[in-house]
Amino acid sequence: MATSPSVPLEHETQIFLDLFHQDGLVICARGLGIDRLLLRFLRLYCVPTGLVLVLNTSPAEEEFFIDQLRTCNVPHLPQRITNEIPSNSRYEVYMQGGVIFATSRILVVDFLTGRIPSDLITGILMYKAHRIIESCQEAFILRLYRQKNKKGFIKAFSDNAVSFSTGFCHVERVMRSLFVRKLYLWPRFHVAVHSFLEQHKPEVVELHVNMTPAMRAIQSSILDILNACLKELKHCNPALEVEDLSLENAIGKSFDKGQKFSGRLNKFTVSKSYSLLAGCWLFLDSSTSMFLNARGRVYRLLDNKENKKRKASGKPDVEEEKGQRRELILESNPKWEGLREVLKEIETENANSKALGGPGRTLICAGDDRTCAQLKEYIVIGAEAFLMRLYHKTFGKDKEASEAFLKDQKAAEFPGGDAGGPWPKRARKKPSKPKGGGRRKRELTLTQMVGKGGRDPGEERDSCEEVSSGQESGGEAGPGDFPLELPSESCYGVLKEPLTVIHPLSGCSDPYALTRVLHEVEPRYVVLYDAELTFVRQLEIYKASRPGTPLRVYFLIYGGSTEEQRYLTTLRKEKEAFEKLIREKASMVIPEEREGRDETNLDLVRDATPAAASTDTRKAGGQDQKSVQHSVVVDMREFRSELPSLIHRRGIDIDPVTLEVGDYILTPDICVERKSISDLIGSLNNGRLYGQCVSMGRYYKRPVLLIEFDPSKSFSLTPRASLHQEISSNDVTSKLVLLTLHFPRLRLLWCPSPYATAELFEELKQNRLQPDPSAAAAVTADSESLPESDKYNPGPQDFLLKMPGVNAKNCQAILNRVKSLAELITLSQDKLAELLGNASSARQLYEFVHLPYTEAVSQGKTRR
Repeated sequence: MATSPSVPLEHETQIFLDLFHQDGLVICARGLGIDRLLLRFLRLYCVPTGLVLVLNTSPAEEEFFIDQLRTCNVPHLPQRITNEIPSNSRYEVYMQGGVIFATSRILVVDFLTGRIPSDLITGILMYKAHRIIESCQEAFILRLYRQKNKKGFIKAFSDNAVSFSTGFCHVERVMRSLFVRKLYLWPRFHVAVHSFLEQHKPEVVELHVNMTPAMRAIQSSILDILNACLKELKHCNPALEVEDLSLENAIGKSFDKGQKFSGRLNKFTVSKSYSLLAGCWLFLDSSTSMFLNARGRVYRLLDNKENKKRKASGKPDVEEEKGQRRELILESNPKWEGLREVLKEIETENANSKALGGPGRTLICAGDDRTCAQLKEYIVIGAEAFLMRLYHKTFGKDKEASEAFLKDQKAAEFPGGDAGGPWPKRARKKPSKPKGGGRRKRELTLTQMVGKGGRDPGEERDSCEEVSSGQESGGEAGPGDFPLELPSESCYGVLKEPLTVIHPLSGCSDPYALTRVLHEVEPRYVVLYDAELTFVRQLEIYKASRPGTPLRVYFLIYGGSTEEQRYLTTLRKEKEAFEKLIREKASMVIPEEREGRDETNLDLVRDATPAAASTDTRKAGGQDQKSVQHSVVVDMREFRSELPSLIHRRGIDIDPVTLEVGDYILTPDICVERKSISDLIGSLNNGRLYGQCVSMGRYYKRPVLLIEFDPSKSFSLTPRASLHQEISSNDVTSKLVLLTLHFPRLRLLWCPSPYATAELFEELKQNRLQPDPSAAAAVTADSESLPESDKYNPGPQDFLLKMPGVNAKNCQAILNRVKSLAELITLSQDKLAELLGNASSARQLYEFVHLPYTEAVSQGKTRR
């Protein structure tokens, strides 16, 4: 499936020209089409005469861009380099030119090994630049690229201004890692963007839906509970920033995913967390009110004489509730009534749509897949049948209560039941509808269209059983019945003609699924069941790129709710972030050499030696010593971490090799196995670390276990409250003690961050030989070239070294020439002297073996 290319907009053309003429970082508002801008550059550079690399894209995004370029009939489409392409074939792919999508790990290895022609690269396009930090793989690639190519361009794109508002000079640090000097800011309130979109804005109808009293009470209770939890958080952990722990931020979807918040919250002990979750809010009055109002939306208990007797007897509430009769209420969602009104209005307009060229298609967008499934089922079978099925699924069959509920609902005018509140209020008056000259054939309603197959309600209810579980359902019409190929697995086709589709705003595996559906369906009516800022902006761009095509957007939102507050908070945060970036840009001082096109950029210097470091003049009169270029052999799998980038920045060459033993080979004798805390615990539990230590101790004289901590967390293996005086088989510290006892030559290195690890590696390499990559790659777990000390089992060696006269110097001679301990006992003293090379040692060993115990006691050769 391919979407039709849209017309470039005025502000997009201006952004494109600015960035084309001078490299920089573009930060746009969410939904303003940063992907459209990148697509224009991809279309420009999809020619075999140049080589352009695209970084920081996911496979789904790459597939989307290639699909769009294929639609535009681009002859030389971008190529994707993955681990499926052999390393010896990648050079040929690079030499073919054009645009290349490649993973960061592959590009780092190809830059280090010289497999990619660095001097022939035309430039690099960096997507989602807000994720760039100094030590990430993408920054490492840009540094390697700038060290070898001074002429190519670097252009970066981002649509997340809020990410740049955290930290000190965040945007300046990102620009430093990107090697760009210019910053282009394009918020929604930019004059060019605002004026152009206002000329082509869609018709918007806002429907402020009133919540029912029970819903308002539940919302108030939840807010009280959140406020109590926030107070408990502040009390238990004063290190958390008070500004982040506000009720306004807490109702946001990304509150618990904040890096600062989650990183510091992990410091809590188990006891504090339990107290926070269970002891804080569960016994509040608000929690009781929340549960009672939630139950009141479903049913109420009938208060008869028998129930009064039970109350007087003082039986528990659970026992009491089981014996009481229930009167079903099944309060309907107020937004369903608003959706019904909107769909009825759309149906009426489609019945008189000759002037517009026929009936228009409708796209209904809800928050997630589960909500879409509920809306589909509501449209198909109605509110009362849907709510009854949910009740039976949750509480089991209750025939008496169900019959009473259905009997009460028979008098309702609409089969969907009461919406539970007054009708939605319009924010502004809708334009008058054009009157058709002749009467057209009446369009069927949604329920009539779907239900005209003649099935009974029982079958209808069973058919929707799967829909409620979040699975795909095509309703009455099969997938082949629709005139268009719906591109997403999460689409819910409701009607064939006019086409009506329900699609989630988030939760799809393809991030561009909704964009594909929007361009494929080309709806005349869009119903926003839930508010989402990015898609609202996408609709603005969609309408502006199709001038003259009518588009009406219905915005359903609960008035005075947290949903409305969350949407407004998102708008405010983005506006404040852009205002902060504008102030930072006005006062930003950027050096001329920032782009790294000459040798004056200090960020490209690979030397960690301080400039004020003194020279030792006692070495041969201060003459220049021959400097040796240090190198480290690094396992290919380690390029997922940021440590290789930091090692390379300290002036140490990196040799990427596939290693079976160890992760880093610092010298011919030092082998390092790097473990994060989570990896360490997992390796200790499954026994993998034991085998790794055996292999390192067998092939290297100095095996090292590096335990690397997360810099955002505390530098401690276990919390103080979890320390035990006794050794436990489940304790990580106890397992490490047993590991060091079993491997005496194993050394442990504790590093608080990757920066400390890189510095420690540099110190360990001082005045030592450099490792051989080919020799390190030849070492395998099943290698036959064992060291001299590992040709024999360690048990007999330890036993032999305990015997008098045997030491580390002559032990190997005995092992090489004597088959067993039984043969050793039969040797004479002269033969032992010849074997050990020392008469005194031979006499000690011979007497230890042959001298009787009583004689040894009489000669005083025993120890008490």
